[in-house]
Amino acid sequence: MTARLVMLLVVVLGSATASLHADETKPAKAANVSAAWEKVTPENLDDLKAIQKRVRDVVAKASKWTVGVRIGMAAGSGVVISEDGYVLTAGHVSGKAERDATVILPDGKTVKARTLGSNHEIDSGLLKITEPGEWPHAEMGKSADLKKGQWCVAIGHPSGFRRSRGAVVRVGRVQWFNDSLIRTDCTVMGGDSGGPLFDLDGKVIGIHSRIGMLLTANLHVPVDSYRQTWDRLARGESWGSDVESAVVKATQLGVEFSREAKDCKIAKVSPNTPAAKAGLQAGDVVLKFDNHKVASAEELSGLVGKKKSGDEVALEVRRDKEVVTLKIVIGSQKG
Repeated sequence: MTARLVMLLVVVLGSATASLHADETKPAKAANVSAAWEKVTPENLDDLKAIQKRVRDVVAKASKWTVGVRIGMAAGSGVVISEDGYVLTAGHVSGKAERDATVILPDGKTVKARTLGSNHEIDSGLLKITEPGEWPHAEMGKSADLKKGQWCVAIGHPSGFRRSRGAVVRVGRVQWFNDSLIRTDCTVMGGDSGGPLFDLDGKVIGIHSRIGMLLTANLHVPVDSYRQTWDRLARGESWGSDVESAVVKATQLGVEFSREAKDCKIAKVSPNTPAAKAGLQAGDVVLKFDNHKVASAEELSGLVGKKKSGDEVALEVRRDKEVVTLKIVIGSQKG
């Protein structure tokens, strides 16, 4: 963790130092009373040290609440959020309700658990430790209060729990969010799914869901969605189509996305498809789908997956310097 954090701070320090040299002849301004991690950009070495200390403090606590999850032959991550042993994870990790599960505590001890409900439209899932005990647990924050650019910490067990290694920590920032998705530049990998995303107050703000098309654009389930559906999850209900199925349904448009782009850029439009008939072109960047803002191919895929074959939807795209609105008719999964 220390090496990764040092690398991050060196990069940020470079831009901060350049700014300081550029302004060294100007009169000093009044001190900024905001905490270092609340600033858009760290302003000096003290800010960087303050951020580093804050991250270390969060990780020291959060690692005690982050657990490994094993269900059958599958492995993932989770976070304990109540003294009586409720564990937040991803819906594709928990799967069906009433399955036996194993929760692996930070010291390597294993305890029995059961899967509860899952919302596959958003990829949220819930487990419950069934063994008696009072479990160390995290506090749930409020994802609705997130700000673009704020610092965050991703913790999980990529490739499964390893006691000798412990939980793996990645530090980054919130890139974009809405009520069903958080995107950050915290790198996540297989096995991280279900692990927690923390703010720098040490509160859970999201749960790792899936890897983005770029290593620096990864997706998390907002923690507020667990509150909003808590009763259903705790009762063991499962609903919605699988997130991965929603991604496949993006082919109903007949397009391929640019994997290098940070936005939702179309790389290819297949002939005789809904996209071709609507007038979409390679190089178009999708801005809105059915009046919903779109920031990535994953977001567009999720929105398409909620539509039915035959639905007509407005699509707003940026083409060169022009914004164009098109009408597209959603095709069948096979079409």
